[in-house]
Amino acid sequence: MLDTKCVEFCKNKKNLLAFSAGVDSTALFFLLLDKEIDFDIAIVDYNQRDQSKLEIAYAKELAKKYNKNIFTKEYKQNSFSEQKAREFRYNFFDELIDTYNYETILMAHQLNDQFEWLLMQFGKGAGVIELLGFHKIEQKQNYSLIRPLLDISKDQLTKYLEQNKIKYFVDHTNQDIKFTRNKIRQKYSNEFVKEYTIGVQKSFEYLHQDYNSLLKNSELIFNKKDFFLYSYNGDENIALRVIDIQLKKMGILISSKTRDEIIKNKQLVISHKIAVALKNNRIFIAPVCNITIPKKFKELYRKRNIPKNIRTYLYSLNIDINNII
Repeated sequence: MLDTKCVEFCKNKKNLLAFSAGVDSTALFFLLLDKEIDFDIAIVDYNQRDQSKLEIAYAKELAKKYNKNIFTKEYKQNSFSEQKAREFRYNFFDELIDTYNYETILMAHQLNDQFEWLLMQFGKGAGVIELLGFHKIEQKQNYSLIRPLLDISKDQLTKYLEQNKIKYFVDHTNQDIKFTRNKIRQKYSNEFVKEYTIGVQKSFEYLHQDYNSLLKNSELIFNKKDFFLYSYNGDENIALRVIDIQLKKMGILISSKTRDEIIKNKQLVISHKIAVALKNNRIFIAPVCNITIPKKFKELYRKRNIPKNIRTYLYSLNIDINNII
């Protein structure tokens, strides 16, 4: 049931499973055990439901029974939103990665999640990159995000748990259609996937192939720390896709308005953090850096067509640009 490439990728690595005690993550827990993949677990208590305490207790029970390290964290902020919860969760993961040197985070996203995301983005207006929000193996800056269940439907996972008499919890707040994601899930995506599972699986397979073909029109030429230099075929749409993917790895999501500004101005600072530039079929990405550059280097960078918003960070790295431009 687990994706073969994901299983092979996780072997002999230090893996951390993002656990919730729901259908998806519970199924992934036991499927990983079946494949003899070593892993520890991390779970967040958002303090939004009384049942969350029972879910934490179940996670600890499983960790003890199967000799897994478990990490828990409570969300104690006064206000709650999906975005705040996501940021809190990923900050927690980052802490664990930095402290314990985990190489992967295993996520239990499945086929219904993929289709649900596609419909949400389709309703907003999106291209292939935006429609495909989930990938089986996604490289971040200092770890890999692994989703071994992307080809498996929710119904298949539920059936697996029930056939094997494995306990799991159901979060009933997912039924509340005042949230857009839940509305799409309840009214459209779940029933569609249930009826057309094989077709949806095949469509995502083709879409991911198209995605990979798009990226073949670009190439990473040079990288040092957070400076990235790509070449591309001159198609600005390809350039935007490369920028979008790289910034996601750096924890930054860009809007359609920001994409338009990049194409119009060819240079832009995003979120006051990251400078991007397009010049001579090259894509430059670097953190914003406020230092003074000696006059001789300013002239050198000008002659070599280094975009202005990239120069300071490039200088801070002490890179011989003759080797990369």
